[in-house]
Amino acid sequence: MIKAEMTELKKLLTPKNCHITRICGCYVDGDKNKKAQFAHSFLSLPEEETFKYFELLRKPLSGTPGKNTIDLAFLPDAEKEDGQQAFLLKLLDSGLKDDTLVEEFFDRIISSYEFVGNYLILVVHDVYDVPGKTKDGLDMEDASDDVYSYLLTSICPVKLSDPGLSYDPVTGEFHNRNRDWVVDMPLHGFLFPAFNDRCTDIHNMLYYSKDAEALGDDFIDLMLGCERPMTAGSQKETFQALVEETLGDGCEFTAVKNIHEKMSELIAEHSEEPTPLVLDRAEVKSLFASSGVANDRMADFDRHYDVSVGTAGADPALRVSNVYNTRSFDVKTPDVVVKVKPDRTDLIEQGISGGRPCLMIALSGEVEVNGISVHPGAVREDEE
Repeated sequence: MIKAEMTELKKLLTPKNCHITRICGCYVDGDKNKKAQFAHSFLSLPEEETFKYFELLRKPLSGTPGKNTIDLAFLPDAEKEDGQQAFLLKLLDSGLKDDTLVEEFFDRIISSYEFVGNYLILVVHDVYDVPGKTKDGLDMEDASDDVYSYLLTSICPVKLSDPGLSYDPVTGEFHNRNRDWVVDMPLHGFLFPAFNDRCTDIHNMLYYSKDAEALGDDFIDLMLGCERPMTAGSQKETFQALVEETLGDGCEFTAVKNIHEKMSELIAEHSEEPTPLVLDRAEVKSLFASSGVANDRMADFDRHYDVSVGTAGADPALRVSNVYNTRSFDVKTPDVVVKVKPDRTDLIEQGISGGRPCLMIALSGEVEVNGISVHPGAVREDEE
């Protein structure tokens, strides 16, 4: 799912646009015991409560795509008659009105979700009459392309409020405040089915994790039956290792700079496309070759790729936004850090000065040193 599709669904979680049919919840303690359960028609709840629920439910649709909000595809076994996808489809078709299915849904989460402390499971059912779009991207309210029925789940920690003093307006005094159990923003959540291309996609779901580097692999595997994704950090480390292994002794400043510049060109070429730019094996290989990596190094590319990224049978795509630094081109040594705008790597070159390898940075325009404006000036002959 792209950001625009997530935003479109988020707009449904507002008082003006809400059509949520039902909400169910289960409060679980640190020993995996169910402390309380509820099921309500969402629109029958008090207005002040619906606002709070909206906040908790919007969070799984508010993450950064490709980092802490990830598209997951069901594994083949999950789509069998007794698989996880089949169960979620039954729950979806019931509209959360089958108490037995809802109970089993909570049981499945509790048995596969690891968390130290109390938490609240929230799940809602909604039906969205998807409006058509004009060529200019405007909604056509009277022209529906699809009816999208979905389940949205948030798993929220429940914590004791902080201790403190509270003011009593009757006595005009401050006293110890009673500590309450408070629902915090969700740590995890998921949307089923996915809303890809603004249509129902039962073969995929959208998954959210507050911590992009702690996705909850066991939960994804056991509860959802989806392939475990590479985290954003793992993708970055994997790509860096692939560059180092492929280039070998040729992993020098200029070679890495060339790869960076080629990736900048790729991003510019795809800047108008709404879908994220990803690189598979063939595209990474083409990127390296076009960056001037020597033929003798490219001969072993596939072997290095299998070691760094995965075997030929499990070939995950690398999201460019995860492996490419869009903010700066960084050069680091133990004592010096140089940051350059990603599209101005032409300002920095490698050279030799006094018999030592050095970086040469072209100075132009305003230059500041410790906040003091200085004039670059000309280098005297005795300083060259």
